[in-house]
Amino acid sequence: MSFSVPQSMPDFSSTARSVEDYVWSKASGSGPSGTSAGRHRPAESDLPLYKDKPINRSFSQRSKRARSTWIITGVLLGVIMYMLYRIGSSAIDHPESSWFFRARGGEGNNWKDRQNQVKEAFLESWNGYEKYAFGKDIFRPVAKTSRNMAPEGMGWIIVDCLDTMMIMNLEEPLQRAREWVANNLTYDQDYEVNTFETTIRMLGGLLSAHYLSGFDDMYLEKAVDLAGRLLPAFDSPTGIPYASVNLHTGVGIPSHADSGASSTAEAASLQLEFKYVSKLTGEALYWEKAEKAIEVIDGRKAVDGLAPIFIMPETGEFRGNQIRLGSRGDSYYEYLLKQFLQTNKREIIYRQMYDESMAGLKSRLIQKSKPSGLTYVAELDHGIDGALSPKMDHLVCFLPGNLALGSTEGHPLFVAQRTSWTVSQASDMKLAKDLTRTCYEMYKVTKTGIAPEIVYFNTDDKITDDISIKWQDSHNLQRPETVESLFIMWRITKDPIYREWGWEIFDAFRRYAHVGDGTGYTCLESVNEIPPRPRDNMESFWLAETLKYLYLLFEDDDSILPLDEIVFNTEAHPLPRFNMEPLFKTGWKRSSNQPDAPVADAP
Repeated sequence: MSFSVPQSMPDFSSTARSVEDYVWSKASGSGPSGTSAGRHRPAESDLPLYKDKPINRSFSQRSKRARSTWIITGVLLGVIMYMLYRIGSSAIDHPESSWFFRARGGEGNNWKDRQNQVKEAFLESWNGYEKYAFGKDIFRPVAKTSRNMAPEGMGWIIVDCLDTMMIMNLEEPLQRAREWVANNLTYDQDYEVNTFETTIRMLGGLLSAHYLSGFDDMYLEKAVDLAGRLLPAFDSPTGIPYASVNLHTGVGIPSHADSGASSTAEAASLQLEFKYVSKLTGEALYWEKAEKAIEVIDGRKAVDGLAPIFIMPETGEFRGNQIRLGSRGDSYYEYLLKQFLQTNKREIIYRQMYDESMAGLKSRLIQKSKPSGLTYVAELDHGIDGALSPKMDHLVCFLPGNLALGSTEGHPLFVAQRTSWTVSQASDMKLAKDLTRTCYEMYKVTKTGIAPEIVYFNTDDKITDDISIKWQDSHNLQRPETVESLFIMWRITKDPIYREWGWEIFDAFRRYAHVGDGTGYTCLESVNEIPPRPRDNMESFWLAETLKYLYLLFEDDDSILPLDEIVFNTEAHPLPRFNMEPLFKTGWKRSSNQPDAPVADAP
């Protein structure tokens, strides 16, 4: 049987709960070891059905027919049989493009087989890691070497993919991973960590594992300990979190680059995790610290909701005026929407901020390439009124899925359209579809069929290619953003093209990023070289995001992690939606009469 999310929620009613009060295993059927022994084991994989064969029909010659009629009929039937044969052969050779195969109802079984192939890729990646690097933070699958970041390890890969193993019903490797977390993982280390990365990967991973395991207390204990160690990052004069924090000394540390500025995306992409910790523990401090950062950013009154990508923790001023939805800007906009959804759409303030920023996006950043008219998101390197740059990071490809999610709030498109479907919702959905196509084309233009880190779009009538790639941007880091959007678009629209595109992308990874000795998959130095040179590293988000989203893309059961009941954090860790009342509320209000914020000069 397939994985299913817990059918009960923690009791959030007490204000004085401690960690050890969380014993919900009897409600969820979770075993004491945290391996979800009460959940059903997955059924044995169904054998894939063979493709439809040509239909052979017999017919008898009727002696009473005129000879000419018999000949004509025979010729016609021969032509029909030949056409059926050719169509059937095409279905065998090219099932993903065969209308015949889809019309015969074989698609569902085909996607189940493909989902199992994604699971096999995960298992191969995990088994290589477990054999050569178990417990280490960094794994190089080609050299078969590994190392830690912190002295005793952060659980960087293990914690990040716990929930993927739960979703894929991989109980044995999950049990070994849980034992390592329980017995070996400690965050009391004299080590400086990135506030954002540690929050979205480690804190998010532990919280999601707690939720999906049926509320296993061990994961919550680790999460609360880590959250407490990350909290001092918010102790700046303004409440904007410092880029780093020492886990042992509890000292927030400004960025060692960018004149000490924090990136806007990193400062504003901690809220889902810290608010959920507050909900689980009844402690408002985590909530208040996290939401303060959003209040400060909103107080800077970014024009059209498009915030510069750096902000100073000491003053709350934006540093420089560069605007983009790629690196250092992306998840700021993602978390505006997802905070609204996380608290069951009660915090309208975040929906307002999100809608303003998306309107600003449409009016200022959305452009069309030449000659084909691909829709892309430009950058503003010199401020809101500066010239547009046709550069687009692969990271921007989170946006189409986010737009679709904002358009329907996680409901299927046909359901949303039956209620109060607005012009704005329709516009967001149209843009989501257009941008998804563009992100797919970023894969199709390369020799390997794998997207690079950055592309540039053509704006010159004399040039015939819509997309160009600079050699320094041609590497691939196993990023998930496009397949994330494909998953969301499939769930919301049910258009099978998104599955077909996802399969093409997965197949390209299998062809060119696979380590030949079965150790797993690696990043690539250039997607335009065949054979590509490996950039010998397996990112934790390959397991935590890319393969998870592909697996869910090929899942037919929409009740598994339904988009109208959960939110994925920006590292693909699913968390439940919940009600704020009676303990929590939005602790700030937007001011309409604040002066325009000063901007610190970039050096």
